[in-house]
Amino acid sequence: MYIVCVAACPTGIAHTYMAAEALEVLGKDHGWEVKVETQGSTGIDNEITADDIARADGAIIAAEIAVEGMDRFEPLTVLECAVADPIKQPDAVYETMMHLIHNN
Repeated sequence: MYIVCVAACPTGIAHTYMAAEALEVLGKDHGWEVKVETQGSTGIDNEITADDIARADGAIIAAEIAVEGMDRFEPLTVLECAVADPIKQPDAVYETMMHLIHNN
């Protein structure tokens, strides 16, 4: 399974990158291939491309701010959650994403 993710918080410093790391760990723990785009204080890093979207099974948007390019994810099953959720509740994020994918 290939999941694309965006992590973004208002200051774009700590929580953005903590969430990105948590999403990568989540993917590794559950056998997902994960690509995490960060929208932080330095701008957009590891940008999700049209090719990524075309092959993705779903998207996790862990953000506390408006995500740039949100329309890119329209073809996908999208889980929107707080930036802290992948850090504090990774199992809930995983279970919710799997539920959404299997019921869409």
